[in-house]
Amino acid sequence: MHREGGRAPAPDRPTQPSPRKLRRRCEDGSSSRTSRRSPDDMTVPTEIPEKWFPVVLPLHGKKKKGAGGGKPKKKKKRTEEERRVRANDREYNEKFQYASNCIMTSKYNIVTFLPVNLFEQFQEVANTYFLFLLILQLIPQISSLSWFTTIVPLALVLSITAVKDATDDYFRHKSDNQVNNRQSQVLIRGSLQNEKWMNVRVGDIIKLENNQFVAADLLLLSSSEPHGLCYIETAELDGETNMKVRQSVSVTSELGDQNNLASFDGEVVCEPPNNKLDRFCGTLYWRDKKYTLTNQNMLLRGCVLRNTEACYGLVIFAGPDTKLMQNSGRTKFKRTSIDRLMNTLVLWIFGFLVCMGVILAVGNAVWEREVGSLFQSYLPWDPPVDNFLFSAFLSFWSYVIILNTVVPISLYVSVEVIRLGHSYFINWDQQMFCSQCNTAAEARTTTLNEELGQVEYIFSDKTGTLTQNIMSFNKCSINGQTYGEATDPLGEQPKRLDFIPFNPLADPDFCFYDDKLLESVKVGDSHTHEFFRLLSLCHTVMSEEKSEGELLYKAQSPDEGALVTAARNFGFVFRSRTPGTITTTEMGRTVTYSLLAILDFNNIRKRMSVIVRNPEGRIRLYCKGADTVLLDRLHPCNQELMAITSDHLNEYAADGLRTLALAYRDLSEDEWESWSESHRFADKATDCREDRLAAAYEQIEQDMMLLGATAIEDKLQEGVPETIAVLSLANIKIWVLTGDKQETAVNIGYSCKMLTDDMTEVFIISGHTVQSVRQELRRARQRMIEVSRSRDGGKEEASEGWGEACFMSNGFKEGQEGENSAAAAEEGGKQLQCSPPLPPSPPLPRPPSNFMENISGEFALVINGHSLAHALEADMETEFVSTACACKAVICCRVTPLQKAQVVELIKKHKKAVTLAIGDGANDVSMIKSAHIGVGISGQEGIQAVLASDYSFSQFRFLQRLLLVHGRWSYLRMCRFLCYFFYKNFAFTMVHFWFGFFCGFSAQTVYDQYFITLYNIVYTSLPVLAMGIFDQDVPDQRSLEYPKLYEPGQLNLLFNKREFFICIAQGIYTSVVLFFVPYAILSDATQSTGVPLADYQTFAVTTATALVIVVSVQIALDTGFWTIINHVFVWGSLGTYFTIMFALHSQTLFRIFPNQFHFVGSAQSTLLQPVVWLTIALATAICIVPVLAFRFLKLDLKPQLADTVRYTQLVRQKRRKPVGRSVGGPWRGVGSVSEGRLGARGGSRRSGYAFAHQEGFGELITSGKNMRLSSLALATFASRHSSSWIDTLRRKNKSVHTPPSTSGECSPAPSCLSGSVPPLSNSSSVLGGSQDAPMEEETAAAPAQTAPGSSSEAAAPQGSAGGLNPTAVRAPGGDSPGGWTLSLGTVQEALFGWKGITTRASSSAGPSSCVAKETSQIK
Repeated sequence: MHREGGRAPAPDRPTQPSPRKLRRRCEDGSSSRTSRRSPDDMTVPTEIPEKWFPVVLPLHGKKKKGAGGGKPKKKKKRTEEERRVRANDREYNEKFQYASNCIMTSKYNIVTFLPVNLFEQFQEVANTYFLFLLILQLIPQISSLSWFTTIVPLALVLSITAVKDATDDYFRHKSDNQVNNRQSQVLIRGSLQNEKWMNVRVGDIIKLENNQFVAADLLLLSSSEPHGLCYIETAELDGETNMKVRQSVSVTSELGDQNNLASFDGEVVCEPPNNKLDRFCGTLYWRDKKYTLTNQNMLLRGCVLRNTEACYGLVIFAGPDTKLMQNSGRTKFKRTSIDRLMNTLVLWIFGFLVCMGVILAVGNAVWEREVGSLFQSYLPWDPPVDNFLFSAFLSFWSYVIILNTVVPISLYVSVEVIRLGHSYFINWDQQMFCSQCNTAAEARTTTLNEELGQVEYIFSDKTGTLTQNIMSFNKCSINGQTYGEATDPLGEQPKRLDFIPFNPLADPDFCFYDDKLLESVKVGDSHTHEFFRLLSLCHTVMSEEKSEGELLYKAQSPDEGALVTAARNFGFVFRSRTPGTITTTEMGRTVTYSLLAILDFNNIRKRMSVIVRNPEGRIRLYCKGADTVLLDRLHPCNQELMAITSDHLNEYAADGLRTLALAYRDLSEDEWESWSESHRFADKATDCREDRLAAAYEQIEQDMMLLGATAIEDKLQEGVPETIAVLSLANIKIWVLTGDKQETAVNIGYSCKMLTDDMTEVFIISGHTVQSVRQELRRARQRMIEVSRSRDGGKEEASEGWGEACFMSNGFKEGQEGENSAAAAEEGGKQLQCSPPLPPSPPLPRPPSNFMENISGEFALVINGHSLAHALEADMETEFVSTACACKAVICCRVTPLQKAQVVELIKKHKKAVTLAIGDGANDVSMIKSAHIGVGISGQEGIQAVLASDYSFSQFRFLQRLLLVHGRWSYLRMCRFLCYFFYKNFAFTMVHFWFGFFCGFSAQTVYDQYFITLYNIVYTSLPVLAMGIFDQDVPDQRSLEYPKLYEPGQLNLLFNKREFFICIAQGIYTSVVLFFVPYAILSDATQSTGVPLADYQTFAVTTATALVIVVSVQIALDTGFWTIINHVFVWGSLGTYFTIMFALHSQTLFRIFPNQFHFVGSAQSTLLQPVVWLTIALATAICIVPVLAFRFLKLDLKPQLADTVRYTQLVRQKRRKPVGRSVGGPWRGVGSVSEGRLGARGGSRRSGYAFAHQEGFGELITSGKNMRLSSLALATFASRHSSSWIDTLRRKNKSVHTPPSTSGECSPAPSCLSGSVPPLSNSSSVLGGSQDAPMEEETAAAPAQTAPGSSSEAAAPQGSAGGLNPTAVRAPGGDSPGGWTLSLGTVQEALFGWKGITTRASSSAGPSSCVAKETSQIK
C-alpha cells in the first residue's frame, strides 16, 4: 500500500527537514501513499523539536522556539522527542533507556508497604490530629489520661486501613504478574524463543499467532496472508468489535522467513510515546531507502490477531509507553458530597473543641486565682506551674486531650467498613445477575455507594447501552409494497418462516414472519429479485465457506451483515469475491458478476455503490444509502414511487428502525468508459485525491431508479423503556449522548419512551454558528415560557418582564426547513425547528434558572454535534444549561468522546448536581471518568468502559435497581449512621465539659479511663455498624414501586448541616441529663446503711451505665430493619459493657495491677443500690421520652412518604397474605412487544440511516490485497412526574413562589408507555407485576378529620401543597398554612396520579374528604 520513496543520503550526514512538511505529512497520512518525495524530505533527522507536534501536542508543556534551525537548549531532564529503534540490535536500543515491557499498577512491595502506607494514612487530618494528641499524652504535666486511651483506637484504625490497602494491592500484584508472565515468541539470534512479556525489549521481533494478544506496540513486518495483510480485533482499545485490517510496508512483507527477519536491520524513527490510538507518524530506513509509516502499519498492545495464521512485528513501544497504557492514565479520585461535608463538619468540631478548651482554661485561670490560691498550703501547684496563667495554659491542653473524643477517630474507618458492606450487597444481588452472559453486577469502588442515592442526571450512550448492538432485518419496501412484521393484534401471531426447504443455503438463525415477501420471491417478481440482488452485490462483506453451504460472513458493521444475510435467505446468496468478481447463488443458480468499481461509503457521502457487469454483458450501478441523500439523486420519473416509499420510511422510522434506500442505474458502454477514465484520473491524483474521487462518484450516482427501502432493527435491551420511565418518576433526568446521527438517535428516543407524542414540544438545535445556536436556544426558552403561561393561566408573573424584554416574537414556525423538513411535517407540528439565524442582537437578560426548572409542560431538546460545539463555548454555557435543564429529555447527536465529557463537566459546574454516566465502549471512557459516578456495560464493545467505571453490569435495566434500591439504601444507611455517630460522641464527651465546672477546672475525667478507651471501639461500635450496613426503611420492592422515595437523597435531606446541628443538640441535651440528673440525686442519696453515695466513683459508674443504656435504646429506636445481627450487636454490646466493667472493677485485676485499676469494687457496690437504678431509669426516660414524643407527633402530623409506604405495607399484611407478587424487576408485567421493541408512536420521524462504520473496504477489495490464497473470507418516559410532597422544599430552596392551583380534579400522570403498555400513573403496575389487589379497592371516600384551619393543600408532607394539588401534574401548587392531615388515598393520588381512588374536592372547598379504607379497618 505504501510506495517506495527515493534514495536518501547516508544516515551519518543528516539534513534538517522542513517542520511544515513534516507537520503536513503527519496530518495527512493518506497522501503519503501516492505522492513521491523530494530528496530533502527523505533524510534521517537527528533533532526535530516540532517534528511530532500534531501528534504529541498534549505531551509538550511548552512549544520550543526556533524550529527551523538553531541548536535547542539542553534540558537537565531528558525528554523524549522522537524514538529511534533498530531491529535486532538490543545493544543499540538500550542506549536510549527505553521502558521494558513490564507493567506495574501496584503501589507497594514488602519493603515499602509499612512506611509508605503510614505516610499516606497520616496525610489524613484526623489521623495526624490523634498522633498529635498521643504526643501530648506523653507529657505528664498536661495528661490526665493514660497514653493507651488514644493509641489503642488509633492503632486499630490504622491497622484496619492498612489491611484493606494491602489486600487491594495484593490483587493488583496478582493481575500484574498474570499479564507480565504471558509467553511470547521472540526472534533471538535467528531462532524463535519463548520469552515472558516482561522480558520483551524495544527492537525485538515477535511472532504472533492467530487469536493471540499483541504483547507490545508493534510495526507489522510480514504476515502469512498475501500482501502482508492481517486482521485484528481492537475491542480492548476502542470498544469496536468489527475486524480491522493492517498491512505491512511492501518492502518488508516478503520477509516471511525467520532467516530473512533475523538479518533485518532496518531503523525506525517515529513519534515519542503518546495516547493517540488512531495516529502514528514514523519512517523506516532500510537499505538506503525511506518508507513512510502510518497507523495502518501498527499492531497495538491489547489487540487480538484474528483470521491470520501468523505474523511478525517489530517492537516500537513497550510496557508503560504503549498506547494502551498511555490511555489508562490515573483515574481521577472521586469523593462523595457526604465525604466533603464530613470533612467540613470535622473541622467545625475541631473549632468547637478548641472553644471548649478555651472556656475551661479561662475557668481554670479564674478558679486558681480566686479559689485555688486559698489551698496552696496543702494543695500546691506542681513544680512547673508558678502562676494561674500557666496553669490555665496547661489546663487548655489537658482538656484538649480529655475532650478529643468529640472528634470521632473511628468515623472514617467505620464509614469504609459500611461502604465495603454495601459494595458486597451489590455484588451479591441475584436480581442484577445476567444469566445469558453469566455476568454479575460489580462494585469496582467502595467510595461512592451513598452517592448512588443522590443522582439527578444520567448521561447515557445509545448503541450497546440502550440497544443490544445486534442488528436484524425487520421490514422492507419494494416497488411501493411494504413487507415485514404485519401482525393482527386480535388474530394469531404469525409463525416464523422456514427457509431451509426453499433455500438450503439459508441461515437457520434468520427470523422473518411475513410470508408475502417469500411468495413474491418464489413467483419471480422482477422488482423483488432486483431488490435482493442489490443487497447481495452492494457491500464489502467478506465470506468464508468452511464447508459446502456453511457460510460465515464477516462485515465491517452489523448492519451490512444483516442485509447480506437477508438476501441470502431469500435466495440471493453471496458466496465469494475476488478483486474483480463477485460470485452469488441466485435462486439456486451460480452467477458470477464482474466487479468494475466500488464507490465506497464514508460519513460525508452516506451511501455506497458498486458497478458490476452481469454474465449477459449489461452494466449496472447499484446504490444503497441514507434516504436524505439518495432520494435527491433519483430520476424524475420516480416521483410517485418516491412518495409511497417515503411514507414507508417514515413508518419504519417511527418504529425506531434504521433505514436505507436502494436504487440502481443502467449504464451504457460509452458511459462506463467515459466515467472510468475520469475515475482513474481522480484515483491517481497526487493532490486533493479524496475530493476528486467524491466528485467522480457524484457524477455517476445520478438519475437512478428507486427499488425500495430496508428497515433494520437495533433491538432495545430488555426493560429499557420501563427503566427510563421509572427513573424519570424519581426526578432523574436522562440525557442521551451518542455519536449516531440525529434521525437514528431520535428514533431510539421514541422507542425507549424518552420522547413521546404527549410531549408539548421537541426542539431541535442545528445552528452552524454561535449566533444561530444562541437564537435557537433563546426561542426554545421563550416557547417554554409561553406554553407554561397558557397552562397555568398566566400565573408566572415573575417571568413576564423577562419574556417581554427578551423576545418580541417567539420566532418559531411549525415544521422544519432544509434537510429535515419532511420529517418535521410528518410529526404534525410536534417537533419544532428553530428558524435560521437572525442578525446579531444585543445581549438579552436570561430568565431565572430556578424559574426555568419549574415551568410546566413536557419538552425535549435534540442538539447536533456541530451545534453542541458552539453551545459548549464559555459565553454560551449558561444559555445551553438553562434551556436543556428545563427539558425532560435531552439527546445530543454526532458528539465526540471529548464532547461527551464536556457536557458532563458542564452540568457538574453549573447545576452542582450528582451525575452518572453509563456506556459500553471505549468512546464512553472520558464521559465515565468525568461523571461523579461511572457505570460500564459489559456488552458487545469490549471492556474499556468497564475498566474505567465505578460500577458495572450487563444490562441497562439493572440501573434502576442500582439507584433506587442499593443507592437509596446506602444513602439512608450512611445518613443514619452519621447522625447517630455524632450524637453518641457528643453525649459521651460533653459530660466532661459540665464536670469541669464542678471540679475546679482541674481536667479531671468523669469516667474510668478504660471506659473512655473502650466506649467507641467496643461498647458502641458494632450496633452502629450493623445499622449502617443492614438498615432499610422500606423493602426493595417498595423502593421500586414508589420512585418518589428517591427524592430526599437528591435534595440531601437526610444528612446536612441542619441535621448535623440537630444531632449535636440532641447529644448535648443528653449529656446535660446524664450529668445533672445523677449529680442532683446522688448528692443527697445514701445507701441502706446510711453511707452517702455522693462519691466520685459511684457517680462515674452511674453516669457511664446510664450513657451506655441511653445510646443503646436510642439506636434501637433509630433502627428501622431488625436482623439477628442487629439484635446480637445491640443487646450484646450492652451485655459486654457490664461484663467488662465487672471484670475491670474486680479485686483480681487490682491485686495484679494495683496502680492501673483504681475502681476496685465500684461496679458491684454501686449497681446494688436501688437508687442508682432509679437514677439510671429516670435519666434514660428524660433522654428518650422527648425523642419518642417528637417522632410520634411528626409521624402523625407530618409523615414522610416512607412512613406512608410502611403503613400501606402494614395494612396489606394485616388484611391478607401477599399472593403472587412479582419480584423480577420493573421490566416485567408491562405490556410486551415482540422482539424487545415497543409499538409505533402516533407521529413519525424520517430516519436517514447510513452505515455504522467509518470508511469501507472498497479500495482494499478492488486492489486484491485482502484476498487469501486459500479462501476469500475475512475472519471472523414518563412525563416529568407529578409535583410531590418534596417539590415545595425544592421550590423553597430555589426561592420560587407559585400560587396554589384551583383546579378540582386530579388527572393521572401521563403515561410514558403507549399502546398496550399500562400507564405509569399506577407505578406498581410498571414495577412489580400484578398487585395483590387494585389500589382502588383499598381506599374509599369517607369524611376526614382535619385540624381546624387546615386545607387540602396543607395535607402534603414536607409542607407541600403541590404534592396534593389536584392539578399537580401540570401546575405545581404552593404552600398553605394550617394543620397537617394525611390519608393514604390522598398521598397515592397526589404522588402517582391514581385517579379514581377517592373523590377530591376543589382546593377552595375546605378540608380534604379522603380517608383510607384501610385506616378504618385497622381502627
